[in-house]
Amino acid sequence: MPEQETRATAYTTLAAGGDLRHELEIKRSRFITVLRRSADEDAARSLVADLRKEFHDARHHCSAFVLGADRDIQRSSDDGEPSGTAGIPMLEALVKRETMPGVSDLSDISAVVVRYFGGILLGAGGLVRAYSESVSSALDAAPLVRRSRLRICAVPVPHAQAGRLENELRAAGFVMADSSYEAVNTVLRLALPDNAADIADAGARLAALTAGSAGLLPQGTEWIDTGLDMSSP
Repeated sequence: MPEQETRATAYTTLAAGGDLRHELEIKRSRFITVLRRSADEDAARSLVADLRKEFHDARHHCSAFVLGADRDIQRSSDDGEPSGTAGIPMLEALVKRETMPGVSDLSDISAVVVRYFGGILLGAGGLVRAYSESVSSALDAAPLVRRSRLRICAVPVPHAQAGRLENELRAAGFVMADSSYEAVNTVLRLALPDNAADIADAGARLAALTAGSAGLLPQGTEWIDTGLDMSSP
């Protein structure tokens, strides 16, 4: 979905990096949960494929994923467990997860629970609880980040002034995106909240820092990880 069409301007996701793994044993069955940050359906489904190869002798590889800033893509699979006892509880654990008090906005995340049957039947209710608890326990240990849609604005400044100005902008609390270099100028890039009031305020603060010699050049929007969610470890 194009960025300008999303209703949400921020959401929570798994921190960039490797997969998170967590294991529970319930009545001798092993439930191995793997969480992966996933930008699209292909990435989400690749986690299932990877784990089918790694845990090729496991009986079930149940999955669920939520994608998009508006969380409009939601899928789940019971993978042979009784209908509704695995995939849906896993999906609900993702969708209903509170990332801040009263806020459930977790997205761009896929979860797979690999089950090794331990010989004791859990029953439908037991399976629902086991798969839900497996994902919830993994999320308890997961590093989460806030991801925000920010307006990127370029600030061209002479090379000799760029380092000082970047330090002052960071000290003033601005989020900096990657810089680029031209023949005469360094182009600093600020990532600002995507609303007119914040952009106007940033322009005024930049003018004050540079005695009016630098201004903001809007360059569209980007989704950027802006910080750790305080509810994560």
